Amino acid sequence: MDFKDDAQLDSSQVESGSRRRIPGGGLTIGGGAAGIIVLILALLFGINPGDITGGSEPAPVGPSSDLSAKCRTGQDADQSDECRVVGVVNSIQDYWPTVVQDYRPAKTVMFSGQVNTACGAADASVGPFYCPADQKVYLDLSFFDELQSRFGARGGPFAQAYVIGHEYGHHVQNLLGTNAMVQGDRQGPESGSVRLELQADCYAGAWAKNAYQTGLFEKPFTRQDIEEALSAASAVGDDSIQERTQGRVNPDGFTHGTSAQRVKWFTTGYESGDPRKCDTFAGSL
Repeated sequence: MDFKDDAQLDSSQVESGSRRRIPGGGLTIGGGAAGIIVLILALLFGINPGDITGGSEPAPVGPSSDLSAKCRTGQDADQSDECRVVGVVNSIQDYWPTVVQDYRPAKTVMFSGQVNTACGAADASVGPFYCPADQKVYLDLSFFDELQSRFGARGGPFAQAYVIGHEYGHHVQNLLGTNAMVQGDRQGPESGSVRLELQADCYAGAWAKNAYQTGLFEKPFTRQDIEEALSAASAVGDDSIQERTQGRVNPDGFTHGTSAQRVKWFTTGYESGDPRKCDTFAGSL
């Protein structure tokens, strides 16, 4: 995944929060056994994540002039994780207005340790997440290391892009009113929660197919790029995470979909390039 060297980045779409670490704040993926429950209950159904995770006082979050100073061009995005986030967010938000009428941009907040959101206080244990109450994506960059070291994903720049694309898929769902279809249907292999998450994977794939058209990338994504995304999608499947954390698979506890389903729906979005093919709420998964 290579950005055009002279592509202009819009750093105003990304905020850089406090880099303070919370002592003892071990990171687990948002799709993990505890993290899944925190994400679904807190972020989709309005429960304060701090009440669940027991985190300490949240670190302040606010815009940082550092990003505007160091993230100016595509060359910067190729050399810095933070600037890469800016570039990916820019591309995603150039794409969605072309297919969603009245699309409203959503900022990404990069934080470390803990963050205060309109959905409540949250820490790194929930992984990357989208808060519908303030329409922002929250991202702790250390998650990407954890995705590779603990959960076995291949890693790489496009694995990061897939995660960001997935979270912006939730923003699109919020704008379209899809979240309301989940209601209290939180767990199980055919649950509304699983369908919501798989659709966000599909939306990430649709963006990936069309990302070159946003003008920020040197060339269309390669097969190696897509393999990085597929590896990440597989690593965060419910069955894969349950096997690692519990030693067994319990479909009744699924909230995000299996590894195979997550790969399938990202691929559906990527191969079609059409978000209309992402209707996970119709028929079997």
